[in-house]
Amino acid sequence: SLVLYDVTTLYFETHEGDGFREPGFSKERRLEPQITVGLLTDAAGFPLMIEAFEGNKAETHTMLPTIRSFMAAHQLEDATIVADAGMISEANRNAIEDEKLSFIIGAKMPEVPYVVSAWRKAHPGREIPDGHVFTQPWPATEKERAKGRRDKVTYYRYKADSARRSLRGIDTQIAKAERAVAGKEPVKRNRFIKLTGGAKTINRDLETKARALAGLKAYITNMENPTPEFVIGSYHQLWHIEKSFRMSKHDLRARPIYHRKRDSIQAHLSVVFAALAVTRLIEDRTGWSIKKFLTTTRR
Repeated sequence: SLVLYDVTTLYFETHEGDGFREPGFSKERRLEPQITVGLLTDAAGFPLMIEAFEGNKAETHTMLPTIRSFMAAHQLEDATIVADAGMISEANRNAIEDEKLSFIIGAKMPEVPYVVSAWRKAHPGREIPDGHVFTQPWPATEKERAKGRRDKVTYYRYKADSARRSLRGIDTQIAKAERAVAGKEPVKRNRFIKLTGGAKTINRDLETKARALAGLKAYITNMENPTPEFVIGSYHQLWHIEKSFRMSKHDLRARPIYHRKRDSIQAHLSVVFAALAVTRLIEDRTGWSIKKFLTTTRR
């Protein structure tokens, strides 16, 4: 019952929008009019549904329409939606629960989680073991239960390799910030530089928090009786859908799009979607990449 959801953008060889093809946030950092494309796949990355939206439509507003269309088309009553943190706003999360569906999403960490702080306080001077998972239950309030909301749980996993990479990046940014504050190089975009009037200082509080969060990744779910292995493992299946997007854009040449009318654009996406399904099937059956398969069969 797991379905993965993500979005991408496809640009057009034109400079004027028309209400559907519109400039917006581009994942490819392009300025041309574009459309936003939502893709729903199963846990292995096999495409289930593709939907096109206006190029200036917020990503968070594309997920529920796609899921509703898919469930209505196949008369499904339940599914567990897996998506990245950027896909799920608080309103989206509540709307998913209003549909009586489950979710597994990457969660943002604006502060150091209580369970992590408590562990460090109880184990002073010790490093968190690699792969350690902290569990933080979030029981629904009576008011939330009356609205059909469920209990939730957040898992925080610590990875030593990720922590080392993050700390190296923080060290580099702090060194640059210190040189900028000392006037030894121009002030560039740096989250650790705090500007107060004309004064420049290092934001040491932000540095401390960033170091405390290094290596931690959060996952939240409203599933009943979840396990951290299932939740974390399911979330990390999202690489399949990212692979499908790369395949569509490069191997299947979904872009650039030269069509103008919406019906023609939808037809183009339908062809790409069908080709993607065939491609994923070939790869699953043969164990070859589609590039290797085509090269071999053309000999």
